[in-house]
Amino acid sequence: MIRIAIPNKGRLHDPTVNLLKEAGIPVLEGGTRKLFAKTTDPGITYLFARAADIPEYVQDGAADVGVTGMDLISETDSDVEVLLDLQFGGASLVLAVPEDSTISSSSELEGMRVATEFPNITQKYFENLGINIEVIKVSGACEMTPHVGIADAIVDISSSGTTLITNRLKMIEKVFTSSVYLITNKDSQENNDKIGQIKTALESVLRAKGKRYLMMNVPADSLEKVKQVLPGLSGPTVMKVESDDSILAVHAVIDSANIFATVDELKGAGAKDLLVVPIERMMP
Repeated sequence: MIRIAIPNKGRLHDPTVNLLKEAGIPVLEGGTRKLFAKTTDPGITYLFARAADIPEYVQDGAADVGVTGMDLISETDSDVEVLLDLQFGGASLVLAVPEDSTISSSSELEGMRVATEFPNITQKYFENLGINIEVIKVSGACEMTPHVGIADAIVDISSSGTTLITNRLKMIEKVFTSSVYLITNKDSQENNDKIGQIKTALESVLRAKGKRYLMMNVPADSLEKVKQVLPGLSGPTVMKVESDDSILAVHAVIDSANIFATVDELKGAGAKDLLVVPIERMMP
């Protein structure tokens, strides 16, 4: 039995559950109030946990696999195997000061206090720069600390910068860039092929994102013009149409961002009866 630890709430919960569903291993009979949930695979079960606790759960073997942010993996310095960037939950840890502060770089914080929920990442960042600071660990409301005299600056997570602006803070440096990763216990990775199957399933969904399957009929004498338009992954697939030898069926995978312009060019090159289909999964 493989146990996968996933965030029980917060901004990472819904995207994680949705991705697992797309990969064919949906959460069944579970919710944020439950500790465990079944899946459609009898060999896989989910463990709901705080995202911050998942790296240590995986390290200690309470879970074989986990889904959590790289910032939390680095903060706990957990000894886990990082398998795959799941390409969501992107955010940055930023160094910020009050908007009316004259401080414009980390070098000006020598001997000052920096409040954060990420003391280890913060300490390492300043140590690598050779700057001595006092790290003030907080568990919430980090943005308020400079305004009440607890700290001179903060290191906090920021996705859009809106929270900083709302709290009259300005970013002066990026400290750490994070997204959500699939991780595994090192002993589990060595001894269980199921984890490789889970990774492959998730990879197939990620590979398909932003791609579309394009099908069309093309007159044989227009094929070369159409091939010049199609980017494709490894060139288009060309097949004969049984009912008409003068027409070919052409299939290709293209980026969804290029659909509008590509379809127009294809029609100009002689393609007709175009069909655009979403792709759920692409296996390597």
